[in-house]
Amino acid sequence: MARYPKSFAERNKIVIAVVGILAMTGVFFATFYAEDLPVVGGGDTYEAYFAEAAGIRPGDEARVAGVKVGEVSELELDGDKVLIRFRAKDVSLGSQTTASIKVKTLLGRKFLALDPGGSGRLREPIPVSRTTTPYDVSAAFSDLSTTVGEIDMAQVEESMNALSEVFEDTPEDVRGMVSGLTRLSRTISSRDQELAELMRTTTEVTGTLAERNEEIGLLIEDGDKLLEELAARRQAIHQMLTYTDDLAKQVTGLVEDNQKRLQPALKKLDQVSQILQRNQDHLDKALSQIGAYYRVVGASMSNGPWIDVYGCGLFDENNAPVLDNDVQRDCKPGGTR
Repeated sequence: MARYPKSFAERNKIVIAVVGILAMTGVFFATFYAEDLPVVGGGDTYEAYFAEAAGIRPGDEARVAGVKVGEVSELELDGDKVLIRFRAKDVSLGSQTTASIKVKTLLGRKFLALDPGGSGRLREPIPVSRTTTPYDVSAAFSDLSTTVGEIDMAQVEESMNALSEVFEDTPEDVRGMVSGLTRLSRTISSRDQELAELMRTTTEVTGTLAERNEEIGLLIEDGDKLLEELAARRQAIHQMLTYTDDLAKQVTGLVEDNQKRLQPALKKLDQVSQILQRNQDHLDKALSQIGAYYRVVGASMSNGPWIDVYGCGLFDENNAPVLDNDVQRDCKPGGTR
């Protein structure tokens, strides 16, 4: 006797529940730890020590030879150094690999540049001796404005005047040079307020750019996505332009092929338009009078699916039709209809 497999309802519900719980646990585990899974994960995790973070953040790209191979996953302060953890996929990093933080955009976005080197596999964190950090442009402008603001221009002018007096008896060339330096010092001193205002404004601009770094970076990224989408659809756009050009050629050929037939028709159409133009006054008069006619017709048909017309004086007292237009007709109500 043949045995048929049990239906789902006849199976052991405890076993089904255990299997379902294990399957759900596996799904949750794969969801939360997808980056750590082989093949589909984000790659191997590496570490590198830097003297400073230099503005790099989790989520920034990790590149090898300009190609993205992963991203920064975590930053941690370790004493007077910064430990950066990053992931890299489909790339071999040797034991002498070097790392550097480089500027991605002019507005301060950074990325981690990796230079694979050495044999074997990178297992230990990259030491500070093999890592480099960039200098922050915003900090450079701030330092410049602070340094310039601390210069005593009056003291500089006084020093230049004293130097000019010391070199007064020197040869003409030296005295000319010192005199030029003195005039330069006086010019700078007279523009002290303008230079201070320029440095202050520069500091404000760099500060504003630093505050809006994320928004500007997002704008640039959106622009990159737009350009990528246009590049991806370049073939479709090219085909559309090609088809449009082909359509224009086909229409041109169609017009050329049927020019002999179209030309007489166009001439006749032109004659019709001329006739209508000459009779424009009559058409306007007819259109202005036809309105009253249609109002009467509409009123006569408004009572139902028939035409309701009142006629008087059509027959005389002997019920003979009155055909003479000059005869006085009796149109009193209640008379002949």
